[in-house]
Amino acid sequence: MKSIVKKMILGAAICSLSFPLVRAQEDENGVKFAVQGDLVSSYIWRGMYQTGASFQPTFGLSAGGFSLTAWGSTDFDGNSSAEGKANKEIDLTAAYTFGNSGLTLSIADLWWAGENGTNNNKYFNFKSHETAHHFEAGLAYMLPVEKFPLSIAWYMMFAGLDKDEKGDQNYSSYVELNYPFSVKRVDLNVTCGIVPYEAPQYCTNGFAVTNVALKGTTAIKVTDSFSLPIFAQAIWNPRLENAHLVFGFTLRP
Repeated sequence: MKSIVKKMILGAAICSLSFPLVRAQEDENGVKFAVQGDLVSSYIWRGMYQTGASFQPTFGLSAGGFSLTAWGSTDFDGNSSAEGKANKEIDLTAAYTFGNSGLTLSIADLWWAGENGTNNNKYFNFKSHETAHHFEAGLAYMLPVEKFPLSIAWYMMFAGLDKDEKGDQNYSSYVELNYPFSVKRVDLNVTCGIVPYEAPQYCTNGFAVTNVALKGTTAIKVTDSFSLPIFAQAIWNPRLENAHLVFGFTLRP
């Protein structure tokens, strides 16, 4: 545990030194670029534990309602995987928001095969029954009510590694509701995630609640011109009867 904490502190120091070189930019055509990185005490995905302390960078660009985002996660402890190598994930997402309708459509490539080097885990292996990629479509909608900003999203894996016991595509789905609000200087968000039917990906054999979470975000003022966003999140997975408490901070322009 001490070694993980030291690695997190060292990572924060390195990121802080390089931070002034990173800036969000918008070109003359209205294309926006964004770069940031999160350091988290553990990585929890949709209520399911993935690995321990991790660094999670994001690089994205957007123009109008269209966006492209690359997100990744790499842990600090190679012993978290069976092969003793780093747990690594890379997600690529293309999304389009339809004006002010509150509706967003997305397509994502999720790859969290890590660094074990076997043939079916190689990044550029896209064969249906060998690939380690999960291809997922998402549809999200935010209610057009300013005082009740509830959003609901449905994500479904339509290709890739997500297979059932017979080797057929399982079309695993995950439904998530989010409700943001604020209390004094803390931004809060309540999440409820549901798996509607059997999905080995989420360790369910039918309808199940897999993710109930409360996240709080605030900022620590470091200088007059720089504040460090920090967050904590309590997460419960009723299906697996598990619970997590995650702390992290964000580095961004």
